[in-house]
Amino acid sequence: MKKNRPVMTLCLILALAILCLCSGCGRRAETRDRQEIIEEMVVDYGSYGSDADKHISSLLKELRAVDADAAERWTNIMKLWKTVSADLPLSYDVLPDGLPDTDELCIVALGFQLNPDGTMRDELIERLTVVLNSAEKYPHALIVCTGGGTAAENESATEAGKMAEWLIENGIAENRVIVEDKSVTTAQNAIYTFDVLAERYPQVKQLAIVSSDYHIATGTLLFEAESVLRAEKAGGETTHVVSNAAWKAPSGSLSTMFQAGALIELSGDVDTAFEIYFETYDIHELPPLHG
Repeated sequence: MKKNRPVMTLCLILALAILCLCSGCGRRAETRDRQEIIEEMVVDYGSYGSDADKHISSLLKELRAVDADAAERWTNIMKLWKTVSADLPLSYDVLPDGLPDTDELCIVALGFQLNPDGTMRDELIERLTVVLNSAEKYPHALIVCTGGGTAAENESATEAGKMAEWLIENGIAENRVIVEDKSVTTAQNAIYTFDVLAERYPQVKQLAIVSSDYHIATGTLLFEAESVLRAEKAGGETTHVVSNAAWKAPSGSLSTMFQAGALIELSGDVDTAFEIYFETYDIHELPPLHG
């Protein structure tokens, strides 16, 4: 029997190794990274809406095991997404009463694609009229014009630059107008606007979004989500979107799936975001909804 002990020991080691792989060690190999979980969750809601709630709860639980801080932030973002999709009140033509008339308030003017020659389209001028009305109502508020170069035949023209020129020509003091002229998506509007505000205008604590009515929910979602992602700690103090003013557009819409792409862009995956924007993303790559 003594001669068989090495064989028995080897068999025992192999059995323990197999058991380890089938239990705890195996689960480590199956652990997904934070970005993969976030993207599945966001695309599920973008595709299925509230029908995905049960699966999203499961994904948030999975995310919590990987990154508790990220799970808390994205729990708040998902709640916000539902709110702006269902219950966001719109103010038409001018910001409502009751906002602070100080430089703690910043009116965010969202851009719109320029004509090929660099002139502004009618829709952008209509948005600016709402900005002007709101800026006159709150004469101490700052105004950020956001939007980059979108003129096919004029590389020097930017949405933000043209917007700022128009506002100043129509009586707004130049020292109130902030130009963010690098962004080409609404997600980038949020990212780069917060960069500018954090660096040069730290007193800003409240934002009011101005755009066409069909764009307000998306703008509110993305600026509020970017603020959540930038907070020093999950649930910490943030700069909030507190109001809006909209131009009533005769047509136009942005889908929940488009919003999903924009949130994915905020999360850092620009390639997947643009696949969604241009409708080349294959939803069938995801597993079906389950418990």
